[in-house]
Amino acid sequence: MLKNTTARTLSRSLTKHHKIAITGVAALGTAAIAVSAIPSSAATITTGAPESEARVAYSTEQIKDVKGAVTDQLATQTVKVEAIAAQKKAAADALAKKQAEAAAKKQALAQAVKKATQERAAKAAASRSVERVAAKPAARSYANNLDGWIRQSLDIMKSKGIPGSYNGLYRNIMRESSGNPMAINGWDINAINGIPSKGLLQVIQPTFNAYHVPGTSWNIYDPVANITAAANYAADKYGSMDNVNSAY
Repeated sequence: MLKNTTARTLSRSLTKHHKIAITGVAALGTAAIAVSAIPSSAATITTGAPESEARVAYSTEQIKDVKGAVTDQLATQTVKVEAIAAQKKAAADALAKKQAEAAAKKQALAQAVKKATQERAAKAAASRSVERVAAKPAARSYANNLDGWIRQSLDIMKSKGIPGSYNGLYRNIMRESSGNPMAINGWDINAINGIPSKGLLQVIQPTFNAYHVPGTSWNIYDPVANITAAANYAADKYGSMDNVNSAY
């Protein structure tokens, strides 16, 4: 019983004594909470001026961040532009290379065509040359005697359109000179007039000069030249040497 009474007395006594203390502790706790709620930066702010400086410092950090972001964006855009330019340059270079290769192939083809054309032309020219050589008759050879002279004269007469036959020429030659190309008549009227008849068909010099056949010698004693000139004269005066049977 005594113990309980003492406890109740103690409780009442402590409560009265500590009311003020408890109230003070509560006030201190409230103050501490209030202090802890204030930002740490506010602890340094004592006047208006430091607060302004703090605000400027805070704004500068934001500007730096914005500048960095803008710089990064510009750098990224520059890289993109450079990449696009490089791609365009590579495409242009590839196109130029293809065009150069095409031009080179075209030039090579043109040169090949030109060479082939020249080769064909050369072959054609050579072929025509061979054909001309083949078409051209071989030079005919004649014996250096009366038979050969008459035959050579007949070929020349034929090429010039001068009529006459082997027999007509041979017959008149034998009558006029007996086949001697150096024969001279020194007794007829022509000789008396100073222009004797000469050669196989006894032609005087003025007649030989007037009826000389181009391609033959201008020597009146040349057998072929003498025969063709005399045959040319006979064709003009008598129609052909075949029509001559006496002095003409």
